[in-house]
Amino acid sequence: MELDCTAVLADVWLMLDGECDDRTRERLQHHMDHCAPCIEAYGIEEKIKSMLHRKCGGDKAPDSLRERLAVEIRAVTFRAGDLPADPNRA
Repeated sequence: MELDCTAVLADVWLMLDGECDDRTRERLQHHMDHCAPCIEAYGIEEKIKSMLHRKCGGDKAPDSLRERLAVEIRAVTFRAGDLPADPNRA
């Protein structure tokens, strides 16, 4: 089953948190292996998660904060996706 970018980005936090099953992880990873915008968004979200972990001393961020951050990250990611490609960017 082919996934679209919206579905992948909606589930990327599940993958980062280790909360998805192997089949879902494989489907998400397969999509990201072939979709540069999604792998870039995944990398950004992975860095944010890592930063939150470091700054919060390992405490789990409240679900409401995680949800707000996810909404904002998706909004920024989709707005950036609407920009014309930068020919100098690899």
